[in-house]
Amino acid sequence: MDDGKAERVDDITKIDTHYMAATTNSTANIDTATKVAFLRQPASYPHYNPGHAFTVDVIQTHMSWVFLSEHFVYKLKKSVRFEFLDFSTLERRHHDCLEEVRLNQRLALGIYLGVVPLTIDAAGRLQLEGEGETVDWLVKMQRLPREYMLDQVIAARRVEAAEVRTFARLLAGFYRHAEAVSITPHDYRQRFEQNIDAYTNTLLKPAYGLSHNQITAIKRTLQQFLSDKAQLFDARVSTQRIVEAHGDLRPEHICLIDPPVIIDCLEFNRALRLLDPADELAFLAMECEKSGAPFIGQVVFETYRQLCHDDPAQSLLRFYKSLHALLRAKLSIQHLDDHDVGKHQKWIRRAHDYLGLARHYADTLDG
Repeated sequence: MDDGKAERVDDITKIDTHYMAATTNSTANIDTATKVAFLRQPASYPHYNPGHAFTVDVIQTHMSWVFLSEHFVYKLKKSVRFEFLDFSTLERRHHDCLEEVRLNQRLALGIYLGVVPLTIDAAGRLQLEGEGETVDWLVKMQRLPREYMLDQVIAARRVEAAEVRTFARLLAGFYRHAEAVSITPHDYRQRFEQNIDAYTNTLLKPAYGLSHNQITAIKRTLQQFLSDKAQLFDARVSTQRIVEAHGDLRPEHICLIDPPVIIDCLEFNRALRLLDPADELAFLAMECEKSGAPFIGQVVFETYRQLCHDDPAQSLLRFYKSLHALLRAKLSIQHLDDHDVGKHQKWIRRAHDYLGLARHYADTLDG
């Protein structure tokens, strides 16, 4: 999950040096800055044609560098290690690239084209999809039209209910055929207990300057609901609703081409993909509501209920939405740790917006 920390980079000097690290390959010590500088150049690509206008857009996320040419997208994993993932070695990055392609075939068949090497030849020249020693691996995929991504369609106020039903049917079929995973009711509820603590502990850090009263009120309400309504959560487990899902179902990952595709699943940690479909769809509905299109969530759940014969309690959906909004507030405010001061107000406002949503959903749990 790149968690929305995406930023276009127009100047190589803007590379975040905090993430620059040499690969662990002992025979080819090529640092991230060198790889990124090479991949920014149009002539580095196998399909480059000097007689044809060719540009490469570069996007930096928290965990990857993404290079967009006219027809293809290449993703280079950063050599980073966090509590929830480890990309610190060439072998681990290769494995994750393979997993990204495999898992995304489920909802984006044909879009992910494979894993390709970045190599260095005997003369010390880097080559993409070339011969020589492999210094890193990249995921290669077809470039999708940005104007057809759901977040852009929402912003342009062009969303049609029929389009929503089409991608909702894709999701319902995916969930209907997904194999239930083994988890105990206690472990399922404990995951939420841990997440509530983790999210609020981060948000309460004094350096972020957020409202302690608001955050602690949300925390108490969610904890109380989890305790008082344990049977709602237990029922999701006992009816075998927990599956290996997408893991990061946001509007910017849904493309309304014909047929629609859903990209960028959370590939790096299987535990984070083990979800109640209602939880995942609540996340999408929350993001659509925040963007001013609440009807999308309504149509999605209507389709899901019809095709999956599942009608989760509205209070449970509001709990899921509140917790997701709390997570998004956490991810937003953490931008203050690794972005320029000039951009801080943007992320502070976003964190406040998500906290407001989390409070709204929490306050209406019994409504």
